[in-house]
Amino acid sequence: MYQGAVSSVVEHCLDVTRVVGSIPSPRTHMETLRFEVPGVAEKAADVLRSGGVILYPTDTLYGLGADALSDEAVAKLYAIKGRDEKKPVHAIVADMEMVGRYAEINEPARRLAEKFLPGPLTLILKKCAGIDTGIAKGMDTFGIRIPASELCLEIARTFGKPYTTTSANLAGQKTGCSVESILAQLGERASLIDLVIDAGELPERMPSTVVDVSSEEMKILRKGVISSSEIYGVVV
Repeated sequence: MYQGAVSSVVEHCLDVTRVVGSIPSPRTHMETLRFEVPGVAEKAADVLRSGGVILYPTDTLYGLGADALSDEAVAKLYAIKGRDEKKPVHAIVADMEMVGRYAEINEPARRLAEKFLPGPLTLILKKCAGIDTGIAKGMDTFGIRIPASELCLEIARTFGKPYTTTSANLAGQKTGCSVESILAQLGERASLIDLVIDAGELPERMPSTVVDVSSEEMKILRKGVISSSEIYGVVV
């Protein structure tokens, strides 16, 4: 989906290596702010508007955020994670009204949203016609999160559109509970992050439950904080 763009980002890093002998330190170009600092949401939104990537805390884990509708920003995100380009990434939105601009909200989705959102639930919905860039490129669906995190919601409100929510780790590896452990795991790829929002060490938590309600047959794609019985108790 992003093979050319991701290769371009990685090749840029390799060019830097050839010239100076190593990719810049992960902290060379990034800015770090504490999550409680006034104006941090506005700063994050500015970074997202410029095509940058943020590392931020959610109600479950630390995540990596980029403009969810930008091909270039999403390619940068995939390069940081080393993620398989065929695996989708989902997005944080401010509320269900924002969801309706990008995806179709059917009755099962509405029921689950009323019960569990804001909270640790990701809904996979059928995308709206004309939404064909960023995480929606080559996809029929659009995955959304409305986390129980005022910081995440304020970033979404200030940015005015979806930004990505994907665990801050290398593909296939465990997400660290602190900024320091995450940056250490990412290594030289962390130099592609523009802003770090540090909330200290988060408690170990399960990820969000992922439910596909894009068709008539509902599917739980990933078990998480909300149990399967709770999900089926609302929809069935």
